[in-house]
Amino acid sequence: MHRLFVLSCIVIFGSTFINAQDGAIDSTLVQFSGMILDGSDDNLYPIPYANVLIRDEARGTFSDFNGFFSVVAKKGDKITFSAIGYRDVDFIIPDTLAESRYSIVQLMSQDTINLPETVVFPWPSRDHFKLEFLAMDVSSELQEKAIENIAERSLRRLREIVPADGNENADYYLRKEAQSYYYLGQTPPMNIFSPIAWGQFFESWKNGDFKKKDKDK
Repeated sequence: MHRLFVLSCIVIFGSTFINAQDGAIDSTLVQFSGMILDGSDDNLYPIPYANVLIRDEARGTFSDFNGFFSVVAKKGDKITFSAIGYRDVDFIIPDTLAESRYSIVQLMSQDTINLPETVVFPWPSRDHFKLEFLAMDVSSELQEKAIENIAERSLRRLREIVPADGNENADYYLRKEAQSYYYLGQTPPMNIFSPIAWGQFFESWKNGDFKKKDKDK
C-alpha cells in the first residue's frame, strides 16, 4: 500500500508538471501562417517560394507554389518577408494574442530597377549594314583579344570563378528539393545497375573517347 501511494503521488505531480509546461508553451508560441501575394496591381497573384524569416531567431521557412506558408513563432517576433524582384516587408506578430494561431495575407510590391537609357540607331537596310560591317577596321590586336576571350580555357575559368546569381541558386535549390521529394521513401536509382548506362560506357570505350585529350591543355 505504501508503494502504491508513492506511485500515485508521482503520477499526480508528474501530470501536473507536464500540464503546467504545456500551458507555458501554449502561452508563448503561435502557429503563424498565411498567404503571400503580389500587391503591385489588382490581380493579387501568389508569390511562390518567398522567404519568411524570424529575425530574432535566424530561422524561418518559405512559401509553397501557391504562396502559402506556416511556421511556429513567438508572440512579438519580427517577421521579414523577402523574394527576388520584390521589396522586403517586415511584420511584427502582436504580443496581445489570446489564441495560439494567427493568419495574415501579406502583400508585397515589386522592386523597380532603373537601367540607364539605351538608344538604338538601326541601319536603313541590310545592304547599308553589310557595307559598313565590311568596311570596319579591326586591328590584329583586337582580333587576338577576341579569340582569347572566347577560348574554351577562358570560358572554363570564368565558369569556375564567377559566382552564381540569386536565380541560379534558387533554381539549384528547388531542383534538389524536387529530386528529394520525387524519391521520398524510396532508394534513388543507381546508374551502375542501368543497362543503358553500361551500353553507353562500352560504346564510348569502343570509340576511344577516353583516349582523347583536351586540345586546350
